[in-house]
Amino acid sequence: MCGIVGYVGSRNTVNILLEGLKRLEYRGYDSAGICFFTEGTMTVKKEVGKLIHLERRLAEEKVGSGTGAGIAHTRWATHGEPSVRNAHPHLDCSGRFSVVHNGIIENNAFLRKQLQEEGHRFASETDTEVIVHLVEKHFQGDLAEAVRKASLALEGSFAVEAMSAFVPDEIVAVRRGSPLVIGTGQGEQFVASDIPALVAYTREVVWLEEGDLAVVRPEGIRVLNAVSGSAVQRETQRVAWDAQQVEKGRFPHYMLKEIHEQPEAILQMAQRGVLFQGAAPERLFAGADAISQIDLVACGTSWHAALVGKRMIEKMTGLRVEVDIASEFRYREPIVDSKTLTIGISQSGETADTLAALQMAAEKKSAIWAICNVAGSSMTRLAETVLYTDAGPEIGVASTKAFTCQLVALYQLASTIAAVRGTAPLSEPERRSELSVLSKQIREILQREEEIRALASEYRQKRDFLFMGRGIYHPIALEGALKLKEISYIHAEGYPAGEMKHGPIALIDPEMPVVFLVPQDAVYEKVLGNIEEVRARGGRIIALAQVGDERVADQAHHALYLPKNNTFLNAVLMTIPLQLLAYHIALQKGCDVDQPRNLAKSVTVE
Repeated sequence: MCGIVGYVGSRNTVNILLEGLKRLEYRGYDSAGICFFTEGTMTVKKEVGKLIHLERRLAEEKVGSGTGAGIAHTRWATHGEPSVRNAHPHLDCSGRFSVVHNGIIENNAFLRKQLQEEGHRFASETDTEVIVHLVEKHFQGDLAEAVRKASLALEGSFAVEAMSAFVPDEIVAVRRGSPLVIGTGQGEQFVASDIPALVAYTREVVWLEEGDLAVVRPEGIRVLNAVSGSAVQRETQRVAWDAQQVEKGRFPHYMLKEIHEQPEAILQMAQRGVLFQGAAPERLFAGADAISQIDLVACGTSWHAALVGKRMIEKMTGLRVEVDIASEFRYREPIVDSKTLTIGISQSGETADTLAALQMAAEKKSAIWAICNVAGSSMTRLAETVLYTDAGPEIGVASTKAFTCQLVALYQLASTIAAVRGTAPLSEPERRSELSVLSKQIREILQREEEIRALASEYRQKRDFLFMGRGIYHPIALEGALKLKEISYIHAEGYPAGEMKHGPIALIDPEMPVVFLVPQDAVYEKVLGNIEEVRARGGRIIALAQVGDERVADQAHHALYLPKNNTFLNAVLMTIPLQLLAYHIALQKGCDVDQPRNLAKSVTVE
């Protein structure tokens, strides 16, 4: 969840570290710090709050450019309050070793007590500080060996960068459970927890795998197995997108930019077809050994996509589909065997709970697939088959284009399985045509942004919202509520509209806005009945309806009319106004749209 950056080379180390941290601000953080060399002396600077505070301090103190190695960090607090002393990097007793860390050290208390008994003095409340004291303890002239031995004593998940005054042109990085990627250059190397920190300097990267330790020097990198110390080979990959794609461009916020990128992202998915990588999917769905059940596991927004995907796959294929929040799947002893396909869904491919759920399913002999946006991520390496959304970088913490591309990917997946089973409702060309139309329809909705901005202005002072939908639109209601609460801090809940009389109706009064998703489907009349129940109790009704539906206008206080596609893709169309409504309410309330409080983009710890 924290941001990690490292650099070794001849450029301005301080500037590169700061620029890297800026590109990782979306991950969420409460403090920031850097460690670098000035005239051969290792220097650490840390500040609480946004990165601008650290930049101001460096400017006021007229800190130089730095030379050689440097490491930097944005912290999201787990152990100890947000403060300067708890911010990373952390130093050992001598001030000659420095460490930054993402993850959680579960045996921190035991190690701290042991090290204190050996005479080590601690300056923070963090679990991270035990790492740097362990490195100090094990150092005998070889930083890599000291970090390796320190890592063997740690229990939990971690991505660590370490540097030392004894080797000013070297960083040692080690990972277990949290991501690290190395960017390779000519006479310089970069280390980070995510690609955006590197892509302005290089597009050639090496993803560290579980249990890897990397020795990073200007001339190159060496990767070892952290347990045995033996050398391992890791392939260099080329990042598909460039630095321009992680800039806001003409938009004031990443979230708005990414909302407006959805038509192009979906058009690309339509034009290229289904982007599978790995084992051919057909072998699982034909013959006597065909799978009989699919489990979809995900967290947050991706879980909402999974709920939509369940209905798509079941309707098109006749297969049974279970959906689990990944953190619950791990602990409910699910019935999983060799006739089960478990599919993890994650934008980043690094979501800790989803990875753990897939690993558990693999141990039970389930086939493992992934739907993911980031090539080379942990999930894509774990899965035998990957369906890439290929939406490009998503920087805003509140997911938008990643969600709609997941919906499209699930639609493509359901169609592919149905084709193998002989139940596909459409041919491949017909499906591509519908997705191309979907892209144009989203553009039409985006052109009505002013209408949604005006609606946001009317409702921005409300303290509570309800979102109602039925069938495939219930998860879309959940997603609409999540977007609003994430970035505007307004309390919002999503419900199946049929559950109104089982509790939520008690909340209805003239101060309660209720957003209804009202497609003209099999339960259309029932949803109109639910709207009438809210209206009778004075609630304010915002309806997302389809073009030509005059009945909704008679009952709703505000009706937004959307174009029509097939039942499954209508769910995508219903999503777009909810994203814009949340964005404009948050903006008008003065909230930090791209970096909402307490949230991180990639949840890499439990």
